[in-house]
Amino acid sequence: LGRVACEPTWRAMRSLTERRAADAPDEIWLLEHPPVYTLGLAGRREHVLRPGAIPVVASDRGGQVTYHGPGQAIAYVMLDLRRHDMDPRSFVRALEGWAIAALARFGVEAGRRKGRVGIWVQRSPSGPGRGREDKIAAIGVRVRRGLASHGMSLNVAPGLAPYRAIVPCGIPGPEVSGFGVTSLKDLGIGATLAEVDAALRATFEEAFPRLGRR
Repeated sequence: LGRVACEPTWRAMRSLTERRAADAPDEIWLLEHPPVYTLGLAGRREHVLRPGAIPVVASDRGGQVTYHGPGQAIAYVMLDLRRHDMDPRSFVRALEGWAIAALARFGVEAGRRKGRVGIWVQRSPSGPGRGREDKIAAIGVRVRRGLASHGMSLNVAPGLAPYRAIVPCGIPGPEVSGFGVTSLKDLGIGATLAEVDAALRATFEEAFPRLGRR
């Protein structure tokens, strides 16, 4: 969809999900947003430390506060989980696997971490971050009556400074937690959003095999 404003896009997604008929097709929207902070249902306003000029939007997804902005690939995934014999946990696992598979197309070894939401990479012990684990993709979903919405965001080349003005996903910055936020660009990989979107398209059925068989 290109670069579209967060709030009207979220409202369109919610409307589509709430009104969809039993035989309505699933939809996946690939897009990016202008700079915005979004608060999930568990989000705490005090985790928005210094928003400045960046708007804060309260959302109906799970999770806490995160940042979206130019240079970030966002996938909103609207599935009827009942149709595909999936539950919320398997939906989240599939989203995680999708991000991992797409990142592997660029030579990035990313993975899950116990007790931490999202997809993480290990920094080089000799480069910036010196062995630190940083988040490169965030997951936040909503499932109601078996209908899933929202999805994931993958950092391609966004500015990372806005993350320092929040407690992203409830995890304090590296000075406190030892964990940070990164992007493909920050890792020295010059991928474009178009190339990442192509990788997401190419790896979707790998992560969601039940859908690929239909």
